[in-house]
Parts: sequence; structure tokens; C-alpha cells
Amino acid sequence: MEKFEVTVLGCGSALPTVKHNGSGMVVNIREKYFLVDCAEGTQVELRRNRIHLNRLFTVFISHLHGDHCFGLMGLISTLGLLGRTAPLHVYGPQDIDTLFQPLIDYHCNGMTYEVVFHPIDTHQNTCIYEDRSLQVFSIPLKHRIRCCGYYFKEKELSRHILKDAIEKYAIPISQINNVKAGLDFVMPNGDVIKNELITTPPTPARSFAYCSDTVFRPEIAEMMKGVDLLYHEATFAESEKQLCSKVYHSTAKQAAEIARLAGAKQLMLGHYSSRYDDESILLKEASEVFENTILAKEGLVVTV
Repeated sequence: MEKFEVTVLGCGSALPTVKHNGSGMVVNIREKYFLVDCAEGTQVELRRNRIHLNRLFTVFISHLHGDHCFGLMGLISTLGLLGRTAPLHVYGPQDIDTLFQPLIDYHCNGMTYEVVFHPIDTHQNTCIYEDRSLQVFSIPLKHRIRCCGYYFKEKELSRHILKDAIEKYAIPISQINNVKAGLDFVMPNGDVIKNELITTPPTPARSFAYCSDTVFRPEIAEMMKGVDLLYHEATFAESEKQLCSKVYHSTAKQAAEIARLAGAKQLMLGHYSSRYDDESILLKEASEVFENTILAKEGLVVTV
């Protein structure tokens, strides 16, 4: 099976601590590396996890608070020093280009590559990126400023053709892709060989959703129905629930409720408030609602 891995680079919230970095994750899908959020220290974490900076394919920024984007300018500069030539595509809320382009013009004059900004409408659930095997959708979140999550979803894969069937029915190379697509095979004498006799079902498509800073929004669950791995912010425990409406964050229990409503297979909590020296209370509260819950931590690699 092709690789689909999520590596945690940082899972803390706004105030820096010695325990957690600010937000950042790398999603490796078939050896394409997508960076999601880029707080201070992201470059160090990339090196610590042996992810070569020039292998980064695209960057997705959830919103323009510092603990999610202050590392982006440094990363852009470093990539220039490394002699990158391939364009770097950066997706993020409206005004991301207005914010970063003057910094690039000032600090990176004569840079060896182009940074291409893709401002997106954070109020829409829409496909913002697509290639041969993958689609990425925006997930509208509700925070103090424009903010969205991202839903990485593999496209449906082809059926697996049986090698014995190829030999038995002398299926020509020109027809193999049609058979993989689900079509029956018609032999030269007109006999029809049903597809289910010569193929096996495709490997299930996999998915990962990243929901950063947001208040509890049950409506987003439908946008990522059946997601394999959901990362959802869990800034507070239930004892601080009253703060959520003021600072537009969620509790661990609310994150678990989103996972339950979405029918997720696994939930990963993150974006912990610096007030918690031990995040086990967040895990306990979430697990009471959604059993298959884990805590994000720097260096954790989850295979989807």
C-alpha cells in the first residue's frame, strides 16, 4: 500500500512552552509532503524528524495567528538559501499574500524560486487542491479571525486485476485499465467475462482531516464523514469550557463529539493550553465520548 503518514511537528497553543511547539504537521501521501501550519520552530522539527526541507510540496495555513504561521517566512527564506528551484504553493485565508509578499520582497530579494499564494474563502467547504490521486477540501471553522481546516482525501482507487485471469482469458494490455475501472471483458468470440470474476475490490481510499482553532461546530462533521484520522484542537478541559465562547476554542470532549458525529475511525487531540502540564485529563474526557482517541505529541507518526 502506498504511504499515507501524518507527522506531528507541534501541538501546543499560543503561549510557547519547553514541552510543545506551536502548530505544525506534515502529511506524506505517496511521497508528496504537505506541510499544514507552520509555527515558530517548524524548521527545527522538520530536521529533527529527518524530513528534507526541499521535499515539501505544498503548504496549507489554517489562519494567520502567529502560532500557526510565524515560521513560514523563515522557512521560505531557508528554502531560498538551499537553492530551491521548484515553486512553493501556499494555501491560506484571504490576505495571506498581502501579509507575506512584502516580507518576501524585503528579505528574499533575488530568491531562486517562486512562492505562489492561493488565497481561499474560509467560509466555503470546497475542493482547493487536486492531483491524480488526491483532493484537499477546505473546512470552514469559526475562530476570532478567518480560519479553516483541511480534509485530505484519496481518490477512489482502481480494482485489482487478477494475474491468473489475465492469462486465462488472454486479456490484452490495452484492456487492462478498462477492467481495473470496473468494466466487463468481452472476448473475441463475444463472451462476456464479468468484472467481479477477474478483479478484486480496490484498496479503500484513506483520509485525514485537520481542524485547528475553532469553537464547537457540529455542522463540520458532515464535511468529513467517515474520515480515517481526525486531528481536532482540544485547547481546554471541561472545567474551562466557559472560556471557549470567549476565545473561540474547543474542549477535548467537544472534539470527541465531532469525531463521533463524523464517524471517524481515530481522533488525535492537540493545540493544548499551556496551563496543562499533563494532558491526560484531556485524553480521559475525550475518550469518554470517543474511545479511539490519542494525544498528539512532537515526533509522533501516525499511519493512515
